Amino acid sequence: MQPELLYGIALTAVPILLSLSVHEFAHARTALAFGDPTAKSMGRCTLNPLAHLDPVGTIMLMLVGFGWAKPVPVNSANLHPRRLGDIAVSAAGPGSNLALAGLCGLVLRILAGAGVVVDGQADFRPSDLAVFLLTYTILINLMLCIFNLIPLFPLDGHHIGREILPAGQRTLYMRWQRHYGMWILLALMFGPRLLRGVANIRVDPMGWYISRALFPTVSAIIGPNAIMMAMESLDKFSGYTPFG
Repeated sequence: MQPELLYGIALTAVPILLSLSVHEFAHARTALAFGDPTAKSMGRCTLNPLAHLDPVGTIMLMLVGFGWAKPVPVNSANLHPRRLGDIAVSAAGPGSNLALAGLCGLVLRILAGAGVVVDGQADFRPSDLAVFLLTYTILINLMLCIFNLIPLFPLDGHHIGREILPAGQRTLYMRWQRHYGMWILLALMFGPRLLRGVANIRVDPMGWYISRALFPTVSAIIGPNAIMMAMESLDKFSGYTPFG
């Protein structure tokens, strides 16, 4: 592994650890607010990343752009009201990532308005690093938000989908999710790579998502001047990040 890539993994670990910790803390704190102390009793109602990290999931997020932390334990029987509580707890993680992305976007917008620029030809400056970390935090948090809202087991979206359904359809829904949800999710994540490697068929849903959904969303959040500054920072640090 090249030294630049090792440096990049260490560099991007900061926004990744922050984003995962905020996501899981939001689940735990919302569960507590609705009456379930299970997560708090297990030390999960904290922003300390050591309480939340799954080693494999964290490495996957650093290397390929998607990953996971340890699921927050929730006892639905303690939630009051139970159905609303379950939806709120499930939505809190993606919602917290969206809020963190918005906060970082606001800071970028302020920096751009203050005249901060990133010069791709100049030496590295502290402001370049700050802009890159803010930009990378936005991207990671939007990825976590959208990815976790996919309505497939075991993601947050499948919990929300279950509670939205009428009571009579939930058992069948959960049976289907437990039998097929994980396999469909794995196919979405790894299928395009296998098709490209085995049959030279290029299917790139992640590329489509980044170009058609992620970057337009970021642009809407931070504005045209800040998006130019953010793109310059990504280009300047391109040799030092896991995504190349």
